[in-house]
Amino acid sequence: MVSEVRQAVLADQLPLTGARLAAAVQSTGKLLGSAGTLRTVDRVQAELQGLGPLQHLLADPTVTDILVNGPDEVWVDGANGLRRTPVVFHADSEVRSLAVRLISAGGRRLDDGNPCADVRLRTFRVHAVLTPVSNRGTLLSIRIQRHREFTLEELTRSGTLDQEMSEVLRAVVEQRLNFLISGATGTGKTTLLSTLLALSAPTERLITVEDSAELTPRHPHTVPLQCRHGNVEGAGSVDLAELVRQALRMRPDRLIVGECRGAEVRELLSAMNTGHSGAGGTIHSNSAETVPARLTALGSLAGLSQESVTLQAASALDVVVHLVRTVRGRQVAAIGLVELDEAGHLVVRPALVQGIDGCKPAAGWSRLVKLLGHGPDR
Repeated sequence: MVSEVRQAVLADQLPLTGARLAAAVQSTGKLLGSAGTLRTVDRVQAELQGLGPLQHLLADPTVTDILVNGPDEVWVDGANGLRRTPVVFHADSEVRSLAVRLISAGGRRLDDGNPCADVRLRTFRVHAVLTPVSNRGTLLSIRIQRHREFTLEELTRSGTLDQEMSEVLRAVVEQRLNFLISGATGTGKTTLLSTLLALSAPTERLITVEDSAELTPRHPHTVPLQCRHGNVEGAGSVDLAELVRQALRMRPDRLIVGECRGAEVRELLSAMNTGHSGAGGTIHSNSAETVPARLTALGSLAGLSQESVTLQAASALDVVVHLVRTVRGRQVAAIGLVELDEAGHLVVRPALVQGIDGCKPAAGWSRLVKLLGHGPDR
């Protein structure tokens, strides 16, 4: 019956509304009752406009990612960790149809000639892979943007960081130190960045630069810029490096790069070194101590030598905040200082480290207190 209803509403090419769907269900002649009709309407609407069999997974507010590894394997990730769901598709063709529809809705193409694609929709970031690139069938990775921003107090109460780290991060923003938030995928880097940006003075102008817009800080003057993918011929693309250059001409009080992952690191470091204090961003890294190696690798993509990255980063960056995922959830593991060691190598020296019994000062603590002008009593 679902197939009949779907064909009926698509045949007349009129705008899809709840009333039209309900009428199409009733026209089948099936006696479903009010509850049955509503369930059928919801299912057809999910297939035509939503996530199909995955739609009901959105009802859980803790879910941040939906991962489809073929028609019979669907996982979700979120506050409760990665777990498998009982959701199954009838066949891989159903997964492929959903993937093609979602990618098309974002203005890109997904087919045998272009078997990998990603798009940003209104509340989702979607990545899809078709066979034969995937030998398990169509793969879908859906990142859900929850329009819920957390305050620093809420993150502290949830255990993401303790009170002392909260005070330090608030001071980092107030003193306009340049910072990077590091961590693996899914550790909450974007969430923490949005929270810290909301602490900026309301008189400041924030310009955010992202591949896919995810930052939504509670701040009255935020200007978001987002990359644009090229068309089928590859023309018309606007990458992060270009957006950073454009943002610098827009009088930013704070310049924020959602994720440093390529040549844009050159423009960001240059901006930080030319008076744009209070800048920030995120970066993928296994630990705070490996951020220098990551910056060097990204700098090489922009044609920068290791020496150039070392000198620029040492003078531009002040603080690295590292996030991890534990059995208790996402957590700030360390706050470190970016500096040069005795041999002239770029390092991140731990200043405050989270332990079993709370956070403890490390080698860089006294210097961090000086940078902040004050620090929590110890």
